[in-house]
Amino acid sequence: MIELPEVHVLAEQINQTLEGKTIKNVTANANPHSFAWFSGDPAAYNGMLSGKKITKANVDIYNESVLEIICDDMLLNITTPIKYHAPGGKLPKSHQLLLEFADGSHMSCTVQMWGGMLCTPLADKGVKDTSWYFVNPDAVANYKENEEIKNRLLPSPLSDAFDKAYWNSLIDSVKQNMSAKAFLATEQRIPGLGNGVLQDILWNAKIHPKRKLETMTNEDKERLFSCVKSTLKEMKDKGGRDTEKDLYGQKGGYNTVLSKNTLLSPCPACGSNLVRQAYMGGNIYFCPGCQPVP
Repeated sequence: MIELPEVHVLAEQINQTLEGKTIKNVTANANPHSFAWFSGDPAAYNGMLSGKKITKANVDIYNESVLEIICDDMLLNITTPIKYHAPGGKLPKSHQLLLEFADGSHMSCTVQMWGGMLCTPLADKGVKDTSWYFVNPDAVANYKENEEIKNRLLPSPLSDAFDKAYWNSLIDSVKQNMSAKAFLATEQRIPGLGNGVLQDILWNAKIHPKRKLETMTNEDKERLFSCVKSTLKEMKDKGGRDTEKDLYGQKGGYNTVLSKNTLLSPCPACGSNLVRQAYMGGNIYFCPGCQPVP
């Protein structure tokens, strides 16, 4: 899946590179993947998208790990890495979604762990089915009196609306025996914040992923709030993380402190050996010196 920093980067790059391109052909589910999700029959995607132009790419307003690509009157919601292939460029051997454009260029999606590539009519989103998870901004703007939509709209951690008062209300809304990882990276309480970006946020805050909220002081919680905002902003501003690739196949400019890339390196702050453990269905990385085990 992709997370907040990479979604922002991909949206900007798609608007620069793919906007205005006409889709000539679509191949969906060419290489079936157990955790690749489509809306309806992927075989229908070609008929739904052929002849459409890429109009705009957005970051989904409900979940900043979802990229919206508007194709005239159709909408693609994508949660998996995307790559652009210039005319004549080499295409991936395996892919779950491949768009061929009239100029001979391509866009591909290849699922790594899991990912969704949903194709639906643009007009349907946020209007007829407000329980649907991904809603485009235009639909919300047109139906802003719909209370169901407004109540589901959470502030981005990059926005001014995500302030200390809102942060405190988030903490107060959950059980206090919840771990830091569970609070930050489950239930999409914070749109776009997943297990990948979590690691450096907690390292910057000097909080262990397993530490319970009830053990944190007000100072700890305030420091964590600050690190959520500052770390995500830095990741986005630097073009995403070095563990992920952008639309052109280039690694992001943000050098992760805790990731598979750094596991064998000492902690840059205290020199301790970094640790990787399985926890809550995924891996956590931490420094036992900077982030004491609770």
